[in-house]
Amino acid sequence: MRKKVFAAGILICFIYLNATAQAPKVAVTPPMGWNSYNSFGSAVHEDDVKANADYMAKNLKQHGWQYVVVDFLWSYDNPPTSHIGNPYQKRLQDGSYIPWLTMDKWGRLLPQPTKFPSAFGGKGFKPLAAYVHQLGLKFGIHVMRGIPRQAVWAKSPVLGAKGITADMIADTNSTCEWMNQMYGLDMSKPGAQTYLNSLLDLYASWGVDFIKVDDISRPYHQEEIEGYRKAIAHCKRPIVLSISPGETPINSADHVKQNANMWRMADDFWDNWKEVLHMFSYAKTWEGQGGPGHWPDCDMLQIGKLSKRGPVGEERYSRFTEDELYTHITFWSIYRSPLMIGCNLPENREIERKLLTNDEVLAVNQTGQSPKQLYKDDKSMVWYSIAPNHKGIYVALFNISDDTHGVSVDLSALGFKDKAQIRDLWNHQNLGARSGTFAKTLSKHGAGLYLVSGR
Repeated sequence: MRKKVFAAGILICFIYLNATAQAPKVAVTPPMGWNSYNSFGSAVHEDDVKANADYMAKNLKQHGWQYVVVDFLWSYDNPPTSHIGNPYQKRLQDGSYIPWLTMDKWGRLLPQPTKFPSAFGGKGFKPLAAYVHQLGLKFGIHVMRGIPRQAVWAKSPVLGAKGITADMIADTNSTCEWMNQMYGLDMSKPGAQTYLNSLLDLYASWGVDFIKVDDISRPYHQEEIEGYRKAIAHCKRPIVLSISPGETPINSADHVKQNANMWRMADDFWDNWKEVLHMFSYAKTWEGQGGPGHWPDCDMLQIGKLSKRGPVGEERYSRFTEDELYTHITFWSIYRSPLMIGCNLPENREIERKLLTNDEVLAVNQTGQSPKQLYKDDKSMVWYSIAPNHKGIYVALFNISDDTHGVSVDLSALGFKDKAQIRDLWNHQNLGARSGTFAKTLSKHGAGLYLVSGR
């Protein structure tokens, strides 16, 4: 009898270990993709998403870019020329709300068919996701934390929780300071996790590969973050969980690494040099916390054509200078932040092509190990990471001052006691052997990215 029990235990352990080994993993490297927010705000339409997906498939997929993400308010009916970013939801005399968001009988928001015509007939995002998938790409959506206020008013039943309605699981004291359409979930209430499970089951049925959950990192809603992680596990589809906005509290680092794949370190990042300087500080705070499956997020790339329909400022190409653009991409790469493009890709120029298709630079983001800040003062900054198989060190030099000057790195501080070979990754040039100190003159707000190796 003891032998049978022992054998059964061995079999169970084998099955468990095998299942664990075979379990699909997501975000093993920092996710790379496109998000609609910076160029279209809440007014993105299906044709816009398809056009950007087409561009990515033709021009960027071969360089590792893969996610196509529809950002916020896809359940709200923005007219085609609208720049509205956050429609005010007003309570009517009977207690209901306007504008009425597109929602099913289970209190789950659906894409608005006038913005996403393929969603007519209750198809949701399934047709659009299929379009993205047939291009060889992955599909994602933005969602707001919690449950729609209109579902609470309507007492919508919770799918899979007999006798439980939306008003029974909502925390009506938990609201978003900048979006007035949702209540938080009281995860201690029976049916709250079931509601999240029903959401992720729906998203999985559509073919969603990525969800960005908003209004959940600041303040940090620990129980709801755990709820989304559990719901993703429940739906059995490999889905990246991105949470925002920052500043995610550093004292929650262990928790967020266990429950989310990427999390915002700061609030929304835009094309302003002061915000780049602030990002350097946020990144230093989170130094050493990134790794396979969990990445501190510097926010979206502010390059290319922005704010075509809002949400911030006039329609424009990025206000960053060319040197600042290189600094922007160089830092996101050496730090191993997720790379999510925010511009309207079909309007890319040659400069955007160079910034987004340099495989040697993208390899720093995707393969560098243990990024660290070597030093920083008022004029200069140096970060480095370890190249794959310890074949060298990636080194990023930054001129953060308002004047042109030389930025140097002591090669011995990187472990090179003798001569080291230097390769300029942005320019695909071997610069030859150097010893002692490597220095480069950089323009105001400029950067350089190099591979330093022993041979």
